[in-house]
Amino acid sequence: MLISPFWAILVPACGGGLIALVKEHQARARNALAVIIALITFLIVAPALPVVLQGETITWTAVQITQGLSISFAVEPLGVLFAVLASLLWVFAAIYATGYMGHEYHCRRFFTFYILALSATMGVAFSANLFTMYLFYEYLALITYPLVIHAQTREAYAAGTKYIIYCFVSGAMVFLTMFIFGGIGESLTFSTAGIFGSVLESHALTLWIMFFIAVMGFGVKAAIMPLHSWLPSAMVAPTPVSALLHAVAIVKTGIFGILRVMFYLYGVEALQYLGVTNILAAIVVLTIIIASVLAIRQEKLKSRLAYSTIGQLGYITLGAAMLSPYGLTGGIVHIINHAFLKIVLFFCAGAIITQTGAKYLEQLNGIGKRMPYTMFFFSLASIGLIGVLPLAGYVSKLYLLGGSIESGLPILGFVLLTSAILNSIYYFPIIIRAYFSEGSYSAPQGLESPPAMFIPTAVLTVMCFVFGFYAQQTTLPLVNLIVASIFQ
Repeated sequence: MLISPFWAILVPACGGGLIALVKEHQARARNALAVIIALITFLIVAPALPVVLQGETITWTAVQITQGLSISFAVEPLGVLFAVLASLLWVFAAIYATGYMGHEYHCRRFFTFYILALSATMGVAFSANLFTMYLFYEYLALITYPLVIHAQTREAYAAGTKYIIYCFVSGAMVFLTMFIFGGIGESLTFSTAGIFGSVLESHALTLWIMFFIAVMGFGVKAAIMPLHSWLPSAMVAPTPVSALLHAVAIVKTGIFGILRVMFYLYGVEALQYLGVTNILAAIVVLTIIIASVLAIRQEKLKSRLAYSTIGQLGYITLGAAMLSPYGLTGGIVHIINHAFLKIVLFFCAGAIITQTGAKYLEQLNGIGKRMPYTMFFFSLASIGLIGVLPLAGYVSKLYLLGGSIESGLPILGFVLLTSAILNSIYYFPIIIRAYFSEGSYSAPQGLESPPAMFIPTAVLTVMCFVFGFYAQQTTLPLVNLIVASIFQ
C-alpha cells in the first residue's frame, strides 16, 4: 500500500507508451491493451478503499526538492474517493471507446492519450500537497488537448485552442496561489486543519483575495461561469472523450481542486472567519440558474448535455459553500452520482450519433422505436439528474436541501428546486420526442449498438439504481468519513 499511488500513476503512464508502440492496424491488440490497463489501474486503487475506511492515512514522498517542497502522495479519504471513481469509470469508458472508435481514424493516438489522461487523473487524486497537484493538473491539461482536437477539423482546432488557453490561465492562477500560499502558510501539505494557523488574522485581506483566485483557478475546469465557455466548445471531441470530460477527468478535477482549497488549505474555521463562502455561493447560484436556462436553448444534443453539466457541477460547489455537514455530504455524494448519471447520458448520446447520425433534437423524433433500450437508459439517467427517487441523484439533492436548512440559508433550497424544474424542462422534451413524436425510424434488428457500447451503458444504468437504493451501504460510508474529518 505504501506505493499504491506510484503504481496507479505509473501503470497507465507506461500503458499509454505501450499503446503508442502498437501498429495502427492492430486494433484488437490496441483495444485489449487499453481496457486491461484501465482495469489494472482500478485494481491497484480499489484496495485503498477499505484501508481509509478503517481510519488509516498513508503518505509517500517521491522527491524531496527543498524543505517544504516535495512531490508527495497520500492515501486518504477524499483522494481515494476520487481515484476509485475515476479508475472505475475509466474501465467502462475504455470498453465503450473500443466500440465507438471502431470506424474512426487515428485510433492509436486516441487511445494513447486516453490512457495517459488516466495517469494524470490518478496523480491529481493522490496528491498530498498543492505543488504535486499543480504538476499533475497541468499534465492533465496537456494530455487531454490531443483528445479535444482529435477530429482535426477547423472546428476541432478552434475548440482545442480555446481549451488550452483556458487551461493555461487556470494553471497560472493555481501557480500564483501556490506561490503566495507558500510564502504565507506553514506548509503546502493538505490538512483538514488548514495551513495558515496563527497567520490568518495578520494576512486576512491577502487570504480573502487569494481564496477567489484559487477557486477561480480550479473553477475554470469546474466550468464556473463566466469561465465555462471552453466546455461546450470541447463537445467537438469524440463522445468517449466528452463522457470523461464531463464525468471525471477534467471538470471533476476542477471540483476536486476547489474542495482541496476550501477544506484542506483554508479549513472550516478560516472560511468562517474570512466570510468568503456567501460570495462563492452567490456566484454558483448564478452559474446553476444561467446554465440551466442556456441548456433549454440548445438544439444540439451534446451541447444541451454540456450546459447541464455546468449547472450540475454547481450543486457540488454550492454544497461545499454551505459550510454544513449535510451540505458538504450532498456535494460530495453528487460528485459520484453525477459522474455515473452523466456518463450514461453521454454513452447514450454517442450510441444515437453513431447508429443514426442524429445530433440535433429535431432528429430524435420517434427514436425510442429505433433504440428503445438506449432511450430507456437515457430517460432513467435524465430523471436521476432531476432528482427523482429512487435513482442516485435523489440522494445527493436530498442532502443538499438539508444542508440549506442546516446552514440557515433556505433560499438555497429554493434555488435547488428551481433548478430541478429547469432540468425537467430541458430533459423531458428529449424523452417526449423520442417516444411520442412521429419519426421515420424502424424497429431495431439485433442490438441497438455494438456490444462494447451497449453493455457498459446498461451496467452503469443499473449502478445508478444501486447508488440510489443502497446509498447507506455504497457511497455514504466514505463520504461521511470525509465530512466528519473536515468538521471534527
